[in-house]
Amino acid sequence: MNANDRHHPWRMPLALFGLYIVVFTLCAIEPYDRSVWWAENIPVFLVVGVLLIMSRWHRFSNGAYLLMSVFIILHTIGGHYTFERVPFGFVTDLFDFERNHFDRIAHFSVGFYAYAIAELLTEKRLVRSAWIVFLFPLFAIIAVAGLYEIFEWQFALMADPTAGIAVLGSQGDTWDAQKDMLADTLGALMALTLYFQQHRSKLTTLTLD
Repeated sequence: MNANDRHHPWRMPLALFGLYIVVFTLCAIEPYDRSVWWAENIPVFLVVGVLLIMSRWHRFSNGAYLLMSVFIILHTIGGHYTFERVPFGFVTDLFDFERNHFDRIAHFSVGFYAYAIAELLTEKRLVRSAWIVFLFPLFAIIAVAGLYEIFEWQFALMADPTAGIAVLGSQGDTWDAQKDMLADTLGALMALTLYFQQHRSKLTTLTLD
């Protein structure tokens, strides 16, 4: 953290929160399907709410906030269009994909929260093992990924068919849920690799009092 950041520690988090408010406001205007919009935004509201509450007693690093904001922004955009209708055709055409993979990228970004979890465990010295710093966030992301797939499944059963399919976002892929969970897991592995590279020396002191 440079001197300017020390004088204004909340500049980055507030800027990211302001960006979210702008994106949310724009995406709340005439979404493709209002019921889908609610279903996709409620998890985002919960995440943002938890981060706001946690800010009263813990400030994550700018890097952690930046990584966490990726999911928030992508999911908010996905809620406006529904994920399969997000204007992402240039990527689909570039790689000759058979489907819109915007939702896969959003799921990949869920894994970025492993970075913040690892950071919290280390900074608060909640554990005394670098292995736990790696494994606990990874397993937490996998668990959340599974629970979210159950939420999508139940919403698809209870909502009208069009909205249910839109939230499920399978786009005809039988293995969509498993691939989404894999994307979450890969995102977590990438985030944890980044964290361990950046904080290697700090992790070696975990066993010290």
